[in-house]
Amino acid sequence: QVQLVESGGGLVQPGGSLRLSCGASGSIFSISNMRWYRQAPGNQRELVATINSGAITNYADSVKGRFTISRDNAKNTVYLQMNSLNLEDTAVYYCNADLITTDGRWRSEWGHGTQVTVSS
Repeated sequence: QVQLVESGGGLVQPGGSLRLSCGASGSIFSISNMRWYRQAPGNQRELVATINSGAITNYADSVKGRFTISRDNAKNTVYLQMNSLNLEDTAVYYCNADLITTDGRWRSEWGHGTQVTVSS
């Protein structure tokens, strides 16, 4: 009943910027934490950034100062603004949300990912 859909991925030059979006839809009562993860080939899935319901953020050391996570609660959407991209940022980026459905059930939902490729 609940879906998360990422968008905004693509090919970008080193040093460039990209903005990812992830919208949650369906029978959602509330969303607490929203997160962005990424996974590069051969690597484990890595937590990139987290934002809670009070808009408090946390970032992986590798992206601090370059990435910004934000959310629009009215739209059930989380964003990831990525600046100064480098080759190591190449990965499939996934959004994740901890939420309560309208029938009172807790869920941790995942999107299917969007590819970000940083290449010259």
